[in-house]
Amino acid sequence: MPIRDVHDIERLKKINEALISRVERSMDQQGNAFSLFQTAINLENRVRSRTEELRATLRRLEVSNVDLVAAKENAERANLSKTRFLAAASHDILQPLNAAHLTVSALAEVQTTEEGRKLVQQVERSLETMEELLRILLDISKLDAGVVQPEITDVALEPLFASLKSDFQPVTDQKGLKLRFRATNAVVRSDRTLLRRILQNIISNAIRYTRTGGVLVGIRHRRRTVRIDVVDTGCGIPEDEYEAIFEEFHRAPQAAEADPAGGGLGLGLSIVRRMASALGHPITFTSVVGRGTIFHLDVPAAKTAFVETPAAPVEERPRGYGLFDTKVLLIEDEPDVQDAMTVLLERWQCTVRSAASTIQAVEALGDTAWIPDIVIADQHLEGGDLGSVTIAAVRDYLKRDVPALIVTGDTSETVAQAARDAGVELMRKPLKPAQLRALLAHLLA
Repeated sequence: MPIRDVHDIERLKKINEALISRVERSMDQQGNAFSLFQTAINLENRVRSRTEELRATLRRLEVSNVDLVAAKENAERANLSKTRFLAAASHDILQPLNAAHLTVSALAEVQTTEEGRKLVQQVERSLETMEELLRILLDISKLDAGVVQPEITDVALEPLFASLKSDFQPVTDQKGLKLRFRATNAVVRSDRTLLRRILQNIISNAIRYTRTGGVLVGIRHRRRTVRIDVVDTGCGIPEDEYEAIFEEFHRAPQAAEADPAGGGLGLGLSIVRRMASALGHPITFTSVVGRGTIFHLDVPAAKTAFVETPAAPVEERPRGYGLFDTKVLLIEDEPDVQDAMTVLLERWQCTVRSAASTIQAVEALGDTAWIPDIVIADQHLEGGDLGSVTIAAVRDYLKRDVPALIVTGDTSETVAQAARDAGVELMRKPLKPAQLRALLAHLLA
């Protein structure tokens, strides 16, 4: 119907409202569509931005991973270099100290005056202090470098306690202290050498800082672990010193008062914590100032119990006994050590032939008319030769298993295994002449 034919105003209003409503709905739909379009564009931009950020993060992570791998390789190379340095240091640093020990021992043999003997004893004490400090510092470096790898086995505590008591009884007797080890048939899982070192250091500290009373070592069974207690009646440790006592070169004032001689280096407990950590053996303590301290070491119990028969101690023979006219083939590439060892052996009435390598050792035998009664060899020799290999070559040349002894400053398990494989004894440098003489007499008996 044409508009001009419509005369009803009300009807025109209704038609107008209907048209406006339709237009508004159309505009709303278009507005919603445009809004959705804008939203989609915004989302797409956000996704693109986040994707770029993620790609940039991934690129940074890739670069970081490359840097981490390079840093890890550098750290491994540095650790390997440190390991090699420590192995060399163990040998090279202790070599001149070993020569000094041997020379002083030979010097002591010819002293005829009391003043001369006192001077020799002073030099020996200084050398022993130096040796202890060097060994401890090397041990700390090896533990920090992760070079020390524990060899976990079943360890019977009774023979271990007997050995420690034998070591410390003379010291406690001299100080007028009591030293007791409670008998036990307990067997634990640990590294025999490291466990002994831990207890040795704790007991040594306990004795050093105890002026009256004594030291008691015992055990308590705690489910799957065995707790080893070292109890002393010493000066005690104040609470503000609890953590500091494990730091290097730390000596508390009250400890210095309890040990006026100042014999400690402040390294014993530092070594203890490192060794206990390497073994996974928790170590704790309780202490009361003026009354004493109790150290607790928790060690896993072994599944099977057995009592290991302690080896009979090697008694030192009288001077020269069993060594008179003994033929010794000495294989040592360090001139000072070779000279000092030769002088010492000759003082014991031995006949010595020296060599610095495998070839020289065989040449020293000549036509086998001179057959050595015993071979003493350093492990690391001239030209990269090894003492264990040289001993095998000498035995093969002589067609007999001559008693032999490896003397070395290398404390690694590799050398110990080489000695076991060769079936020879092993002694660590610096040598204690009395121990060397006793072992030679034992091997020749």
